[in-house]
Amino acid sequence: MDNLIPLALVLLLAGFVKGAIGLGLPTIGMALMTLLIVPAEAAALLLLPNLVTNLVQMRPWPETWRLGQRLWPMLLGVALGTALGAALWGGFGGRHGGAVLGVVLAIYGGLGLLGIRVALPERAGMPVGIATGALTAATGVFVIPAVPWLQALGLGKDVLVRALALAFTVSTLALAVLLRAADALDGRLVAASALALVPALAGQALGGRTRGVLSEAAFKRVFFVALVLLGLAIALRS
Repeated sequence: MDNLIPLALVLLLAGFVKGAIGLGLPTIGMALMTLLIVPAEAAALLLLPNLVTNLVQMRPWPETWRLGQRLWPMLLGVALGTALGAALWGGFGGRHGGAVLGVVLAIYGGLGLLGIRVALPERAGMPVGIATGALTAATGVFVIPAVPWLQALGLGKDVLVRALALAFTVSTLALAVLLRAADALDGRLVAASALALVPALAGQALGGRTRGVLSEAAFKRVFFVALVLLGLAIALRS
């Protein structure tokens, strides 16, 4: 695969963001990688970094298991929604996957900048999961509307971080099944995804160390501004 150094730097940055605020690896990864490679390859390359960094983030796992018993309707909805999205888009991304990715990133960044929280009730977990899965099948990004919904549940900071990791893990596994079914995941990409673990985990460790040093509010503002700009650039290019 070409562009090894730029891709490694993207993974390092995306891992840093995830370590610092608990999310952002697939979002930043897909946004920047699709400027270098096609979206299906970017999604495949991010599979193992997403999975392993989320497993790290879910510790302690017994508490995450109990959290999963509360959130299972949303998690089941993610799996069902990914399958539904695959049928709707004709596989991963479809013809307009790049444009959808750009619009979703820009909307998510805009909501974050404006401080808008989606006040959906906890009982909306299943439809939230289905919508998230459908967008995952189109974009490879797992944020809308699952992240705003989880943030609206009033979970404590550490519990929210584990809940995000749990939702992202289910989304990653569902996306892996979709990519494999679409013949977009082969041995070469799996090996590349395994190598991608190195910069992603290094970035996550660095971000975790700086979590208490940086102003979280300022960091998130930069994060959301970057998403809006990247999203618009991807949508216009598509």
